[in-house]
Amino acid sequence: MTVKQISVFLENKAGRLAEFTKVLRQNEIDMRALSIAETPDFGILRVIVDDPYKTACVLKDAGYVVSITPVLAAAVPDETGSLYEILNILGKHNINLEYTYAFIGRRKGTAYMIFRVGDNDKAIEVLSQNNIKLICQHELYDL
Repeated sequence: MTVKQISVFLENKAGRLAEFTKVLRQNEIDMRALSIAETPDFGILRVIVDDPYKTACVLKDAGYVVSITPVLAAAVPDETGSLYEILNILGKHNINLEYTYAFIGRRKGTAYMIFRVGDNDKAIEVLSQNNIKLICQHELYDL
């Protein structure tokens, strides 16, 4: 029950993100979530898209360095303390969180979190046992 995250290395220069999004636009690729971690020289752009395979192919053809990473996507009640509950569950079960970022969908009262953890299988089991709704790849298309 993972989703595919596309990671792209971008040079940290003016206009590079615009060029990237232009490629997506030209190929009718819809982003669901986006996160950027940067250094002075380059950035790592992480995106969740409607069609990860097509996106990876298009970006590679456009000269981008691309990788696909399985991550967890969780539906989180849009209320105070919801993220804490998930992080507390992961911590109690000694599941390392490498990074996380959020996005919203069209469903009122629900936010969505992407989690990159050290052990996807263990995290899926623990979160499911604690009634945390994980979203699979095809469910992303309806958000």
